[in-house]
Amino acid sequence: MSGRRIRVDWRASAGLTGDVLVYLTVPLSFPLLVALYYGESPLPFLAAIATTLAAGAGLRYLRDPDETLGPREAFLAVAAIWLLVAAVGAVPFLVAGVGTIAHPVNAMFEAMSGLTTTGATVLEDFSLHSQSVLMWRQVIQWLGGLGILILATAILSELGVGGAQLMESETQTRDLNKLTPKISQTARLIWGLYLGLTVLAVAVYLALGLAFDPRMDLYNAIAHAFTSVATAGFSPEPLSVGAFHPAIQWAVIPFMIAGSTSFVLMYFAINGEPMRLVKNDEFHFYLGTLATFAAIVALVLYADPGIEFGAEATVRHALFNVASIVTTTGYASTDFELWAPGAKYVLFMGMFLGGMVGSTTCSIKSLRWLVALKAFKRDLFTAIHPESVRPVRNSGKPVDEETIRDIYSYILLSIVIFFVLTVFIVVDAERAGVGVSEFEAMGAAASTFLNIGPAFGDAGPYGTYASFPMSTRGVMIVLMWIGRIEIIPVLVLFTKAFWTS
Repeated sequence: MSGRRIRVDWRASAGLTGDVLVYLTVPLSFPLLVALYYGESPLPFLAAIATTLAAGAGLRYLRDPDETLGPREAFLAVAAIWLLVAAVGAVPFLVAGVGTIAHPVNAMFEAMSGLTTTGATVLEDFSLHSQSVLMWRQVIQWLGGLGILILATAILSELGVGGAQLMESETQTRDLNKLTPKISQTARLIWGLYLGLTVLAVAVYLALGLAFDPRMDLYNAIAHAFTSVATAGFSPEPLSVGAFHPAIQWAVIPFMIAGSTSFVLMYFAINGEPMRLVKNDEFHFYLGTLATFAAIVALVLYADPGIEFGAEATVRHALFNVASIVTTTGYASTDFELWAPGAKYVLFMGMFLGGMVGSTTCSIKSLRWLVALKAFKRDLFTAIHPESVRPVRNSGKPVDEETIRDIYSYILLSIVIFFVLTVFIVVDAERAGVGVSEFEAMGAAASTFLNIGPAFGDAGPYGTYASFPMSTRGVMIVLMWIGRIEIIPVLVLFTKAFWTS
């Protein structure tokens, strides 16, 4: 640091990270109970609980009670929490020692994919794995939806503005702390809404399972509720949601859409202000793009002589898989790798959209695209009428120019990282003698960096990322981490100014 004093109170960040790791024992207890219920070995989860307690206690010990969490400390804590929780999440896979995820790189890939709600998997044979290990994959995705950071702010009720910064970093919503007087109360409200949606999904899936498909038992209802509300995509079934009755597939769609809708606006809608959601420009744009993409895919499938779904199935598969990709959930109702190129290209474009800001979704997100398009339209007008003053408005409120510049920068940076990762995948695959086409590399790059899940080729909806070289999988782990926490909280850590200025 060239003799300069470090300006980041890293002990405060370490203390917060330690708190989260200690409380990670609570969700780890659920697959432990599943293991005991099915008569499976509890050792993978006992080992993970011991690991997270030891690491959490050690980080807590570093904290000074008088230290506070400022903006820099929040950035450091966000990055550290996601990285270390993923590392703990890999422990059960390693200790179980079964299948492809027994390898350290694959275990970390699966855990990071789970926590970042990416849904990309390296599993090749689901039948090798215990019910409890498969359930842990679901649980860690549920935590990644909104869980880790909201749990942190709810526990640390005295965190004040630091907690608000953590919430804003995850939700990119500046008025979260206006919902209630304290950020801890806000965290509990959002957590309650998230939990309520999950319980509702369990009830709906189980009821439909009893009516139409016995494979949707309580275990599968819980497993898929966890990952549909979290817009995550893991499934204990090799055929994903395609393993179940069409009625269940239809039921999953609204939960994916709800999970990628702003939880702040849903909170207002539930509490007597539904017009906030109904009149929201981003909500209109999000639903409009989703419906447009689904209609295009349905028309392509209908015109394809090689596809014989029938009218209902054509609409269902088009809407389901477009919703899955746009919301970054990553489920599949059928193997869209077999579809015509036109349909697959539309799905590829959908990877860059994302749901609403303040939801569990990933990718670039609808609000950024909406503001960018409005700003571009404004710039075209002012190019003709340079004397005019025309602010960009979102839901009737002006968007400041600094925010517009930030959005432009974020979109550009995302596209640059995507292209760099694509080139790396192609070059690394050629080096390792693995056959990966340019389109498959683009799909895998977008899917991992933007946290989508399935892509094309070997990484298709019923495929696996295990065929990619180990070095590629290692880079994908890092890019999933960076993409999930919106790039800046990680990249800023590698700047000298962050630590010393």
